Amino acid sequence: MDNETTGNQEQHEAQAIPVQTKNSQVWLLKALLVLAAIYTLFLAKSLLIPLFFSAFIALLLSPLVTLAKKYYVPRTLSAALLMALLVTPFTFLGLELAEPAERWMHSLPEIAGQITEEIEEISETLKAGAENTPPEPKQESSSFFSWFNDEEKPEPNPEDDSSVTEQIKQNSIEMGIAMLGSAPLLIAQVFACLILIFFLLVFGPGLFGVFIRDFPVVTDRQRTVVLVGQIQSELSAYIVTISMINFLLGVSTAVIFTYLGIDDAMLWGALVALMNFVPYLGGLVSCSILLVAGAVQYGLTSTAFLPPVAFFCLNVLESQLITPSVLGKSMRLNPLLIILWIAIMGWLWGVVGALLAVPILMSVKIILENLGVFPHWIKLLESK
Repeated sequence: MDNETTGNQEQHEAQAIPVQTKNSQVWLLKALLVLAAIYTLFLAKSLLIPLFFSAFIALLLSPLVTLAKKYYVPRTLSAALLMALLVTPFTFLGLELAEPAERWMHSLPEIAGQITEEIEEISETLKAGAENTPPEPKQESSSFFSWFNDEEKPEPNPEDDSSVTEQIKQNSIEMGIAMLGSAPLLIAQVFACLILIFFLLVFGPGLFGVFIRDFPVVTDRQRTVVLVGQIQSELSAYIVTISMINFLLGVSTAVIFTYLGIDDAMLWGALVALMNFVPYLGGLVSCSILLVAGAVQYGLTSTAFLPPVAFFCLNVLESQLITPSVLGKSMRLNPLLIILWIAIMGWLWGVVGALLAVPILMSVKIILENLGVFPHWIKLLESK
C-alpha cells in the first residue's frame, strides 16, 4: 500500500514538472512577444504615426461620405470636398501663425540671453547685499586630520557665469536648428496623411465589404458589421467631442489673452488647444511656455504670471467640470494609467505619440467593450 502511494506521488510530481515547464515557457513567449511589439512600434514609428492619424481622421469623415453616397454623390467627389473643407481652415490658420511662430523661433537665443542676464542681475544684487552685511566670525575647528589638509579652497571664477550664458544660448540655437531640420520630414508626413485619408475614404469601405463577404475568418457577418458600426460611432463621438472642447479652450484662451493685452494671443491659443490633447502633462507644458512668454513681454515681475494663471483657470474649469460632464463616466480613464501611457507613447513616438496616446487608449477601451473581451482590463482602465 505504501509502495502504491509512493508510486502515485512520484507519478504526479513527474507530471507536474512538465506542466510547470510549459507554463514558464508560455510566459517567456508572451514576454518576448511584448518586447517584439514594443521594438516594432519604435522602429516603424515613421510609418505607423501617419497610419494611426489618418485612420482617426478617416473614421470621422467616413459617415459623411456614406451619407453623401445615399444622395448619389460619388465618393471621390465627396471625399475631395471634405478634404478641402478640412485643409482650408488649417491652412489659413497656419499662414496666420507662421509669422509669430517664425519670429519666436528666431528670437529664442535672444530670449534665453535676456532671461539669463536678468537672472544674473538679480543674483548680483543679492550678492552685493550679502557682501555689505558684516560676515559672522567663523570658528575654525581643529582636529588631527586638519594637519594633513593643505589644499586651498578654490575661489569662484567670474567667467563661469558668462560661460553658462553662452551655453544656454548655444543650446537654444541648437534646439532651433533641430526643429527646422525636422520640418521637411513633418511636411512630408502631413502630405502622406492627406493622401492616405483620401484613399481610405474612397476605397476603404469597398475593401471592408470584400473582407466581410469573402474572408472565411468572419463567421458572423451581420454581427461584425453591427459591431464595427458601433465602434465607429463611439470613437467618432469621442474624437469629435475632445476636438471641440480643445478648440473652444484655444479660442477662449486667445480671446482672454487679447483682452489682457498679451502678445501673439492667437499663437498661444492654438498651442494650448494642441497641447490639451495630452491630459495633465499638456497643461503643465502650456503653463511653462506661457510663463516664459510672460517673462519676455513683462520682464521678471509678478505680471509675468498673468498668462499662465489665466490659462490655468481656464484649464481647471475645462478639465474638472466641462470635460467630465460632457463625456460622462463611460469615457473616463484612470489618471495614473493615462500618465504612464503618455510616457510610454512619448518615449516610442515622441511628441506626436504623446498627442495620440489618449485617443489610442480610448479606442482600445471602446473596442474591448464592444467585443466583450478582457473585462478585467476595462475595469482597470476605469478604476479610480
